[in-house]
Amino acid sequence: MKPSDKAKFGRVDLEVTRIGFGTAPVGNIFRPVEEVDSDTMFQAAWEAGVRYFDTAPMYGHGLSELRTGHSLRWMNRDAFVLSSKVGRRLVPGKRSEIDFTPWNNAAPFSLAFDYSYDGTMRAFEDSLQRLALERMDICFIHDIDVFTRGAEQPEVFRTAMDGCWRALANLRDEGVVKAIGVGVNEWQVCHEALKQRDFDCFLLAGRYTLLEQEPLDQFLPLCEERGAAVVVGGGFNSGILATGAVSGAKYNYSPAPDDIMDRVHRIETVCNAHGVPLPAAAMQFVVAHPAIPSFIAGTRTVEQLNRNLQWFSHSIPADFWVELKEQGLLRQDAPVPV
Repeated sequence: MKPSDKAKFGRVDLEVTRIGFGTAPVGNIFRPVEEVDSDTMFQAAWEAGVRYFDTAPMYGHGLSELRTGHSLRWMNRDAFVLSSKVGRRLVPGKRSEIDFTPWNNAAPFSLAFDYSYDGTMRAFEDSLQRLALERMDICFIHDIDVFTRGAEQPEVFRTAMDGCWRALANLRDEGVVKAIGVGVNEWQVCHEALKQRDFDCFLLAGRYTLLEQEPLDQFLPLCEERGAAVVVGGGFNSGILATGAVSGAKYNYSPAPDDIMDRVHRIETVCNAHGVPLPAAAMQFVVAHPAIPSFIAGTRTVEQLNRNLQWFSHSIPADFWVELKEQGLLRQDAPVPV
């Protein structure tokens, strides 16, 4: 499989590359990425054939969108697919008065949740202004999950299904965007959204991976039935499927518990027996599902980007997947690469 390989984006008249460029790192999450390094990564991804780019107002309080637009501005706009998100408005402010956590040296805007109809329309237009591009192709409602909103989530979800949904559905009907969806950390939220509204797509972070296949029970079958595309981010479960079961390995943004460390160690044993890098298996497994056209990977250095591209292209023998299933390390009904 090559980074430039493409897949149809569900029922929508779009094709995306099988690997997408995630821009949270260039929003300076945790530590800064220099301007020149950010642009170099965009150019390297483009040269490798990557043509799907995902950003959001949240990433670096607008910095990610600014950098994405800067690096893609002179590319043929019809040659790539761009997604961003709504659900937050950015308000200009003094840096000394803004809590940027966990972003470092971000843009001078404070973040405010807003899932209303008017707020969504304003946020959508503001994103296009920051990007300085004539359109985005895909727009997700961002972070209406329990992970982000806690006890407020049920009310937030109801508000978004009214305000955000109506705004994005109107924009889709008018041809301003081609696809609308939800981007969250929990498949259950995606599943409920798809049951309630006519969404085209979802961005699911970390819940369908080599370690987790629960979405196979209800959510992914419904996506296939409805023709909804699912883009997977966080496919390394925030670290451990890239680093392996090493000391300090992260699983879902926290130190990996013993049972996860043991499971990853057993997967690594199978990887070693077949000459397969663990991250290559993690990436290629995800896009084997017919509802998942693309794996979004975020990187903060060109070296990381190049490693991801190599892993995505690494040849994996069919008996590797057979052995994972025989050892109970992968669900029997999980689609695997052919």
